[in-house]
Order: sequence, then C-alpha cells, then structure tokens
Amino acid sequence: MDEFNKKLLETLYGMITPSKVEMFERLAPQKTNYLTVAMENIYQEHNASAVMRTCESLGIQSLHVIEKDWKYQAQRDIARGAGRWIDTFNYSDATPTLSCIEQLKADGYQIVATTPHKDDFTIDTLPIDQPIALFFGTEGEGISQDIISNADRFVKIPMHGFTESLNVSVSVAIAAYTLRKRIEQSNVNWQLSEDELTALKIKWCTRIIPHGHKVVPEIIKRLKIEQNQ
Repeated sequence: MDEFNKKLLETLYGMITPSKVEMFERLAPQKTNYLTVAMENIYQEHNASAVMRTCESLGIQSLHVIEKDWKYQAQRDIARGAGRWIDTFNYSDATPTLSCIEQLKADGYQIVATTPHKDDFTIDTLPIDQPIALFFGTEGEGISQDIISNADRFVKIPMHGFTESLNVSVSVAIAAYTLRKRIEQSNVNWQLSEDELTALKIKWCTRIIPHGHKVVPEIIKRLKIEQNQ
C-alpha cells in the first residue's frame, strides 16, 4: 500500500466523524469497477438521476455519461446524494459516444450494448470473464449506431409481455443487479485493490470535508514537507 496515501487518509479520518469513518470502512470493500454503466443521451432528468442512484446503491463505482444532444442533469431528490459517492465521467466532445467507447476499451472493458433487437446474450448468459461496460440508450431511440458498430457483445433482458422495452432506469437496475450478483458469485477479481480502496476513501473524505478540494491539497503539501524533513 502507498504509505503516503495511508498517512493522508489517517489525517483526513481525523477530520470527519467516527460514524463516517465506520461507513467508509464498511462500504468501500463492496465497491467495484469490474462493472460500469454508460448512458447515452439520457434527456429525462428523473431517469438520469435514478440510474445514478441505482449504480451507487449496487456498489458500481463509476458512471459514464454521453452528452450527445442533452446535458446530463441530476435531480437532487431522486439521486439522494449518490453523486457524492460515485465517480461520474462526462463525454461531450464532437464524438462523445466514440470517445466513451475508446476510453472504456483502453481501460480493458468489453463493450456490451443493451438492446432487445439483437438475439445474442441475456443478462444471465453474458460472459463475465472480462470487465463489463453496459451501454444504455433512450427508451424511444435506443442505442446509437456508433454503439452497435463498436459493441463487443449484445445483451437483452428477456421480456414476456407486449411491451418491447422497459424504462431505462428499470433496465439498468435489473441488468446491473443481476450481473453484480453473478460477478460476486464467480471467481473473477471484482474487488478494488488496497491502493484503490485507500484512494477511494481519500476521494470520499475530500467530498465531505468543507472546502475539501482546497483543504486536501494543502494537507498533501504539508505531509510531503514533513516526509522530506
């Protein structure tokens, strides 16, 4: 473990309540980057917020937001503070979908497109031997051609009624919950490393300490000075 970050975390823990320390120590080991979610062009705020809340609740530490035509907005009453604990990555350049796909592929993820139109895998049969990036589109348009053309695999939630698709936030919840349970019960290394856990706890501390984005860098400077003395 990085001894400097260990010392930094110890210092930050002294600045937050014991209950928060206990919560961080209990919840951090349950977080994973093995499974992540990417949302393309979600324009309804309540859906975008519900997806964020679902991901955080299921221990999915990262959420990728493709702002193709719509800027991502979270409704505070629906997200319930989930944005404080989850890492959100936004893509809003000229080709945001491709940028997101390229980044996730570079990070070692298989690109998995969720669509009812491809007869490939279900969420119960999708291979989980490689980190998974689940891509979701809007209810009306679904995923874009960019995702279809660059997906490694396609997955669907089996439907048993006349309705062809679920609300996107419901789809995320069902797919993410099922895959999370499968991953937990498998032999894949889905948990964060010790260094990653420490870095995550430091990040959480920074977000809840008043003016943490300014305070923590000053603490880092002081600790480095002390380390070099």
